[in-house]
Order: sequence, then C-alpha cells, then structure tokens
Amino acid sequence: MGLRKTAMQAVLLTMALAWLPLTTPGLARGPESVAELAAELSPAVVNIGTSRRVPGGNGMPFPEFPEGSPLEDLFDDLNPNQGQGEGALREARSLGSGFIISASGFVVTNNHVIDGAEQIEVFLTDGTRLPARIVGADDKTDLAVLKVETDVELPFVEFGDSDTAVVGDWVMAIGNPFGLGGSVTLGIVSARNRDIQSGPYDQFIQTDASINQGNSGGPLFDMNGKVVGINTAIIARGGTSLGIGFAVPGNLAKPVIDQLAEFGETRRGWLGVGIQEVTSDIASSIGRNNTVGALVIDVTQNGPSDGVILEGDIILEFDDKVILRMRDLPRVVAETAVGKAVPVKVLRNGEEITLDITLGRLEVGEQLIADAQGQGGETLPPSLEEPAGPAPGLKELVGFDVAPLDGALRTEFAIEADVEGVVVTAVNDGSDASQKGFLPGLVITEVNQKQVATVADVTDLVGAAKEAGRPAVLFKVTDPTGASRFIAVRLG
Repeated sequence: MGLRKTAMQAVLLTMALAWLPLTTPGLARGPESVAELAAELSPAVVNIGTSRRVPGGNGMPFPEFPEGSPLEDLFDDLNPNQGQGEGALREARSLGSGFIISASGFVVTNNHVIDGAEQIEVFLTDGTRLPARIVGADDKTDLAVLKVETDVELPFVEFGDSDTAVVGDWVMAIGNPFGLGGSVTLGIVSARNRDIQSGPYDQFIQTDASINQGNSGGPLFDMNGKVVGINTAIIARGGTSLGIGFAVPGNLAKPVIDQLAEFGETRRGWLGVGIQEVTSDIASSIGRNNTVGALVIDVTQNGPSDGVILEGDIILEFDDKVILRMRDLPRVVAETAVGKAVPVKVLRNGEEITLDITLGRLEVGEQLIADAQGQGGETLPPSLEEPAGPAPGLKELVGFDVAPLDGALRTEFAIEADVEGVVVTAVNDGSDASQKGFLPGLVITEVNQKQVATVADVTDLVGAAKEAGRPAVLFKVTDPTGASRFIAVRLG
C-alpha cells in the first residue's frame, strides 16, 4: 500500500509540474528590459517645435480697446492684422522629433518637420529650450540638419551599421508622438529595402515599433544603442499608426547628413542618364532570361555619359556593384564621389562591355536638364516622306496603328518640334499595348533597339520579330513633351 501511495504521489507531482508556468531563465522569451538603454539614450533625443505665419483665420490674437480710448490709435498702428481682413495672418505650429549627433549641437530630423518654418526650437529632456537654425536640408531623402548654440556639451548618439539590422532584430524608437515627449516604443525590423514611392532613393527599414505623428525625425536604435534608422513615415488611418512604420536606413542617411553638416547642401554623383525597369516582357523581347539591370532611355546632352552610354544600353554594374533592379542605380551613383572615374558594365546589342565614366554632380546636372527642357524649338514642316494611312498588319500584331509624323498630327497631339519618329494614331481596347500605356499621340522612335523614321521601318521590324519567334517587341516611345521610355508589347 505504501508503494502504491508513493507512486500515486509521484504521478500527481508530475501532473502539477506540467501546469507550472515556464518561467525558468533558459526558457524566457522576448528581449530583456530596455530600461537602462532607454535611460542612457533619451537625453540625446529632442522634441522639435516649429512655427510660421500663414494666411487665414482671424489673424494673431490682439487686444481690443473701447472706442475713443487713448491706447486705441497706438495699438492699431502696431497690430499686424490691421486692415488685412481675410488676409490676416495666423500662426501655424507643428511638432516633431530629432536627435543630437555631436556635443557641439548638431541635430538631425526630417526635412518635412522643419520645411517652411520661420522659427524652430529644440526642447531637451531636462526642459532646456534652445533656438535652432537650419544648416542644410535634403528633400530627396527627407533629412535635415539643425544647429543649436549652448555653452555646455550636449549628450549625443552615434550611427551604427544599418546593414546589420536584419529582419527579426529588436529595435527601439524614442520620440515625441502627439507631443508626448520622451516616449519609448519597442518592436522588430519587419522588412528591409521597402520602396514606398516617396523619393528616388527609397530603401526604408520597416518596423512594427509604434510610430505616430510627432515621431518623424526621431531615431530608431538597435540593442547596442546605435542609430540604425531615422523614423520618417507611417501607414496610418486618421493620423494613427496601423503598426507599420518606415525609417531611413542609417547607412543611406549618414553620408547625406555629413554633407549637409559640412557644406549646407548635398554633393551627389551624377551619371547623366534616364533609366527604367527591365520588365520580363522587355527581357524576352531582347532575348534575355532575367530582368537584371537598368535600361537607359535617354542620355543627357553634355552630361558625363554623353557619347559613351547609348540609349537602349542595359546597365548591369556600376563601380563593380551589381545593379539587380533599376532603383539600385540612382542610390549607388548618388553615394559615389563627384569627379570619380568609375567602370560601368553595360549590355549593348547582346554583348557586355565595360565603359569608363567620370561622374558629374547631380545638383549641377538637374539645372542643366531644366535649362534644356525650357528651350523648346520651332515647329518643323510637314513630312513628305510617305503617305499617311494605317500600317498594314500592325493592329493585328501589336494592337495599334501608326502614321508618319506630319505637321497636322504634330499640331493635333501638341508634339514638341524636336521629337521625331512615327506617331501612334489608334490603340485597340483591351490589347496588351493598351494595358501597358500606349495612347494616340505617342511617338515611336525605336523598335527592338533600332531607330525608325518611317511606318515601313516599324512594320518591317515588327514582322522580323514575328518571323524570329520573339514573344514581344520592344518599342521606345516618346510622349508629346519629349519624355521617353521603353515598352515591350506582346505579339498577337
């Protein structure tokens, strides 16, 4: 009986242990407390307040006096709203976050936090309030550098290597959501290299650490206390985060911040080409089995690549860096020093060749492009090379008709004088061409990377692609303003 009782007690003890919570250190889940880390980093995170005068409302509050008062005339002269009526000014205020990166008072935030501000103040965690000036700002990455002046050394934080922050790693955000300064939230890296169409260099870190209005410009820390991102955007409804936030990676932000702090502006490399994505249809139209690279659609006259890279080239590598996707190229070019000679590997007519190009400066190139676009030209006389009329068989093969670009069509579609080629006159509803953006008024300048000047050129090259068994035909098209792109249309 004693043995049976002992055995029963052992069974009951085992069952009881099975229901005990798993609290042993070896079975703990989640990160350890971040209280010590948050306390260490918080003094370097600041709240940023801005104000500016905007039209509307009833103007700035101002005292009113009884009629006939001796103070009435005096204060009427001083009143900034006097006589402005509906045009009176009122003050608009906004709040954001930022962080100090040097003991001397350089502060990083988002450009949209301070854009248009007439007055900027930085609030430290100890209650100190310091006026700030803008050192430099960059709308392409939505970053800005401020400077505050103080007699004491300020606490600051440093950038880490954001490439080491991988999906699943813990990260911590500190900021000023809804004006609640010093808020700390914890989450993980949910994804990397997100393109949210906010700028040319998008490769955001996505996180589920809670980020809301007012967090913009604040730091995203790794568990070593290094800045791996700058909180910039959220997916929200009614201004409230839905648990998806985006941060500019530190490795992308730091060179921009260094340039803004040193020069007050950015100094990015410039290749001088317009590019687009290599789609699967484009790849198949030129006999490639992958979509690697960036397809060149135009080369800026007098730019670094003028006479070296050709329209229709596919850039495969830049400065020994593989260009897997089109959007990789602008970023790696921008991060390269102005004046550096770099090797550029391109695919041209089925052959890989390497070219040497000395980079220009993007900011100068943008002005060069703007000047060129503003020049315009005279209207060319009507073309007499061939009669107008639909191209035989094109509608059945590619789903659209073309005609010679004569004076009447140039006027009808408002096509710029320097645009030459064959104009699209009609597109079949529901065709592959229609779905990919073909419209009447587009001008075809190349077919399968061969220049065309007549309707016969187009029909001959489309027919040749059909006979060769190509699944698609690659067209280079130019819109009425002169902007070009490549479109691959499946053969029907």
